[in-house]
Amino acid sequence: MQTWFVTGGAGFIGGCFVRQAVKQRAAHIVNIDKLTYAGNLDSLEPIAGEPNYQFVQGDIGDFEHVRTLLGEGQPAAIINFAAESHVDRSIDGPREFVKTNVLGTFELLLATLDYWRGLDADRQKTFRFLHVSTDEVYGSLGPTGKFTETTPYQPNSPYSASKASSDHFVRAFHHTYGLPVLTTNCSNNYGPYQFPEKLIPLMILNALEGKPLPVYGDGQNVRDWLFVQDHCLGIRRVLEAGQVGEVYNIGGNCEQKNIDVVKTICQVVDELRPGLPHGPCEKLITYVKDRPGHDRRYAIDTDKIHRELGWSPTVDFREGIRQTVAWYLDNPTWIGRVTSGNYRRERLGLASFS
Repeated sequence: MQTWFVTGGAGFIGGCFVRQAVKQRAAHIVNIDKLTYAGNLDSLEPIAGEPNYQFVQGDIGDFEHVRTLLGEGQPAAIINFAAESHVDRSIDGPREFVKTNVLGTFELLLATLDYWRGLDADRQKTFRFLHVSTDEVYGSLGPTGKFTETTPYQPNSPYSASKASSDHFVRAFHHTYGLPVLTTNCSNNYGPYQFPEKLIPLMILNALEGKPLPVYGDGQNVRDWLFVQDHCLGIRRVLEAGQVGEVYNIGGNCEQKNIDVVKTICQVVDELRPGLPHGPCEKLITYVKDRPGHDRRYAIDTDKIHRELGWSPTVDFREGIRQTVAWYLDNPTWIGRVTSGNYRRERLGLASFS
């Protein structure tokens, strides 16, 4: 069985990828995560005891530690999810986004290049470094059109600027040094285990508790929503069959206005939890001052990944929201530990392979 290193595998998307790959015996997974506020080992509890899974606490920006891990683990692939990813946090504190997303990715690339150069010729040919990025690097769309893999980068937030920079470094390491890289740019993800600061889980939990549902501006901002499990299957497909040096956009083919997302959540919460004293939940919607630099519309063109690799999303938005709301209803312990911070105080950290 091959070994894959997954960085940031205790986060929302990385955690989904790890759970899928471990359960399906796709590889032996070594999950390397710094365990910042969004890294939650509770989300990996379903596979914690599996023989093809291992967790190592570590920072992608720590060149020597990563180089040591690579030498010991001898992975056939690295899938880089590690990133600071919340736009509002990047506006309030951009320094951490530069440290992790730009400098961290750079140090990871340096360590990977050193490791890759030491492999024999056959393993060099089959090794892959897959970098997971975002559609936000492309900027904001008008009322028509979609992002393609050749859309010029026009990042508008510190978060998207930091991810754009990391994408460029990945590309540069391929063209300069020959490192076999792949890059994916995804649309907005949602699903189980998402940290509650993000739009969809925040609205679900506030709706259940009768708290205001804050909607930025006029609520007409449009995003392309992608169920996280579909996204991770798309990443696997790119890893398996993507052409080295190429970029693949992964989207949900599901454009939704923010206000319509919130209304759909309200309807599903009302359906699955009838009789809430503050219902119907749409009464809780509250418009708030818009976020600085708020991009108006994102939409992903998935033609390339569908045409070349045969991937398409399978979960439509209404069904995905229903599954997501049901998961949050069924997992109050996970929610309680996240909102209380207990998941951070009781972490298990392994410093090495031993």
